[in-house]
Amino acid sequence: MEANEVANTSAITIKVGLDKDRVPVKIEWAASDMHPDGQMEECKAMAVALFDKNHRDTLRIDLWTKEMQVQEMDRFFYQTLRSLSQTYLRATQNKDLAEEMAKFAHYFGEKTEIVPKGS
Repeated sequence: MEANEVANTSAITIKVGLDKDRVPVKIEWAASDMHPDGQMEECKAMAVALFDKNHRDTLRIDLWTKEMQVQEMDRFFYQTLRSLSQTYLRATQNKDLAEEMAKFAHYFGEKTEIVPKGS
């Protein structure tokens, strides 16, 4: 099997319920290998980034429901920033820059009171 040959696939489905003003009120998602029966999981927010192969540009989808509170958004961003620094390290092996990103995530966590100050 070649390195880039597809051996298996998984479909990721995202359903967004909108109110009359086209504001998200419900977000559901599923992956075919997670729930083969099509069962959907509900979430309050999502941030998807795709890197376009041909245009070498990032496409983004950021949505959150009306019920998402500011404190929840702070936690969502803190956890996303932390995970991005870990992903960056795994993808590039650039430990110094990944640590700087993690420091900013920690600073963000302290400022939003997700992380206790001085921890």
